[in-house]
Amino acid sequence: MTNLFLQAAAGGGIMSFLPFIMILLVMYLFFFRPQMKKQKEEKTFRSEVKKGSRVVTSSGVHGKISEVGETTFTLECENSRLKVEKTSISKELSALYKEGNSSNTIQSETTLSQEDLNPNDIPSTGLNIV
Repeated sequence: MTNLFLQAAAGGGIMSFLPFIMILLVMYLFFFRPQMKKQKEEKTFRSEVKKGSRVVTSSGVHGKISEVGETTFTLECENSRLKVEKTSISKELSALYKEGNSSNTIQSETTLSQEDLNPNDIPSTGLNIV
């Protein structure tokens, strides 16, 4: 009787793998495919970078491209020049500069004054450091 039970449980074939296959399909459609598309767009953007474009690096440095090499570019920012790898470009800001901001620097939307930096306004965390 034990042998019959084991033989019946062994049957199933591809139906036992169907949930695993469905999970892999969902992961491909929702995780891997959009990521590959984003990487492809970033690669084409980096290959099309040209002199005069305003960009932001992944470390947050804003500047204007003055020279473009095969794998690097020279970034002008605030009276200095930086040689940076093309892979460090985060996004292009040329469209932002052309739309409304005609100056060479980007103005922050929020500016803090000395009155805004009152240490008494900081909420306490309950920890007292002595």
